[in-house]
Amino acid sequence: MTDQDIKKVSVVIPVYNEQESLNELIRRTQAACDTLTVDYEILLVDDGSSDRSAEMLTAAAELPGSKVVAVLLNRNYGQHSAIMAGFSHVSGDLIITLDADLQNPPEEIPRLVAVAMEGYDVVGTVRQNRQDSWFRKFASQMINRLIQRTTGKAMGDYGCMLRAYRRHIIDAMLHCHERSTFIPILANTFARRATEIPVMHAEREFGDSKYSFMRLINLMYDLITCLTTTPLRLLSVFGSIIALSGFAIAVLLVVMRLFLGPEWSAEGVFMLFAVLFIFVGAQFVGMGLLGEYIGRIYNDVRARPRYFIQRVVSNNADSTQDKQ
Repeated sequence: MTDQDIKKVSVVIPVYNEQESLNELIRRTQAACDTLTVDYEILLVDDGSSDRSAEMLTAAAELPGSKVVAVLLNRNYGQHSAIMAGFSHVSGDLIITLDADLQNPPEEIPRLVAVAMEGYDVVGTVRQNRQDSWFRKFASQMINRLIQRTTGKAMGDYGCMLRAYRRHIIDAMLHCHERSTFIPILANTFARRATEIPVMHAEREFGDSKYSFMRLINLMYDLITCLTTTPLRLLSVFGSIIALSGFAIAVLLVVMRLFLGPEWSAEGVFMLFAVLFIFVGAQFVGMGLLGEYIGRIYNDVRARPRYFIQRVVSNNADSTQDKQ
């Protein structure tokens, strides 16, 4: 696809309790998109905010000549589901995702468009001089390594949502119906040509991060179970090793009982308990892992909508819709 095939750019931004940064976000995003040589739209998806974010998005979308489209969800579904809801209403040939916290500057949008025009299906970004806590950086490194080893894709920063996707990549993702979706990984499975560029990273000026410690843990579990069944295979290998070790210990105990007498056997009670605890712990680990996969299967079998769009507000549309 050449630059002539990109006639419109859609910017999708998930919003959750970001009323302090919204005005600045919209202003800077519009200013960046005004420098483009093609038409554009800005889709702001309110992910069930409890502050005034939805009202502010609606007001921005209703302004005369506004390029803003407000997509309002009925409750909080999470960042990636909100982005997928935005994807279902884009009209552009190139779609760019951006976080609402302004840590990734909207001024980088023209660079992503320029690189995408070179013929790439996906343009990822790598945050330079990250302004996050040590824990966030460490967790991000661990997740990136996990994804790289699991998928074989050597992308450097899967956690940065400032990315560009061709329309056919978006259409392919919308046809995937799994409940838990990690967009950068899913997009790479459909991309023929993908690249990454370095981008700036700023400190968060407004509000707090929406990813708490527990949400990062949940994200890790989602990534592990949605990417691969390797953990189940590793569990089988681990169980086999435990079984062989248990058999070897049992033989050792019988031999020592025969040669060292019953006195040694009485004194070995605590060792037997220790071995038992190892086996019980291994069983609980296995049950927990199986539970993650069974829960994911249960959610997929129910086939409930990934999100519910309550309202879409723009100069051309103002409707209540149910979109999956």
